[in-house]
Amino acid sequence: METLYITHPACRLHEMGAWHPESPQRLDAVADQLAANGLMDFLSHRTGRPARPEDVLRVHTPEYLAYLRQHAPAHGYFPVDPDTIMNPDTLQAAWAAAGAGLTALDEIMAGHAQTAFCAIRPPGHHACPEKAMGFCFFNNIAIAARYALDHYGLSRVAIVDFDVHHGNGTEEVFLKEDRILMCSFYQYPLFPDTRHEDLGPNMLNIPVDAYSGGDVIRTLVSKYWLPALRSFQPELILVSAGFDAHREDDMGSLKLVEADYAWITERLVEIAAESAQGRIVSFLEGGYDLSALGRSAVAHVRALGGY
Repeated sequence: METLYITHPACRLHEMGAWHPESPQRLDAVADQLAANGLMDFLSHRTGRPARPEDVLRVHTPEYLAYLRQHAPAHGYFPVDPDTIMNPDTLQAAWAAAGAGLTALDEIMAGHAQTAFCAIRPPGHHACPEKAMGFCFFNNIAIAARYALDHYGLSRVAIVDFDVHHGNGTEEVFLKEDRILMCSFYQYPLFPDTRHEDLGPNMLNIPVDAYSGGDVIRTLVSKYWLPALRSFQPELILVSAGFDAHREDDMGSLKLVEADYAWITERLVEIAAESAQGRIVSFLEGGYDLSALGRSAVAHVRALGGY
């Protein structure tokens, strides 16, 4: 069964200035490398439907949506914080990015596919219920998880986050939600400087030291993630696929390479086959060295679809 490739042209319209690393060229880097490696012809392409307000309100507050609408600029930029900036097209892009995961879920739950990769921006895993941060406006993966729980009645959804930065927004949304198991690693200390605490049994978010390489991460995944995931028996796996832990990416100081992303994805595919009918939806998060981003996305998508 084909892997879905879901994007939306609006995701290229959001930009935060020529200096900003979270740029529209990130989507070009992913698409170009997938095409160069012959994968685009094997993917089933979809244009995601924009999310509706009721979809986003499963995660974010009405006051926050009103704030974004009030401050959306007619021209120029509005800085939500020094690194998270709106242009006139940001909200259109954010609605499209959030909707891509919902499109993926509709297709997968209808039996049209088992796996999907959402090539979207702005990213989402730092967005909290009441605020934007870390280049993120809507928490795309959290919105999809809530949709899976509420609309499709799933009872066990796993969220896996391998971005170099801690997915603090996703953690905040699902803290002590027993229908969600969140597994992640992240470099610490590093933005957002979240301290590691005992957050309860549904949060397996593990800080790792700078300069940790694939051997450290594979040991962590094997020792902690995989037993927890198998015990949880997810009916669906959602992935925050950030590729900024790559050794060529200056946004962090971890030392992963393409083979590490492939290995992690292969393990998730195995878990999904055991309990989730193979169902995985992946969301692009970070990854700012364009070459490393494109190559890592190829490794991830190739493993996701078994190509």
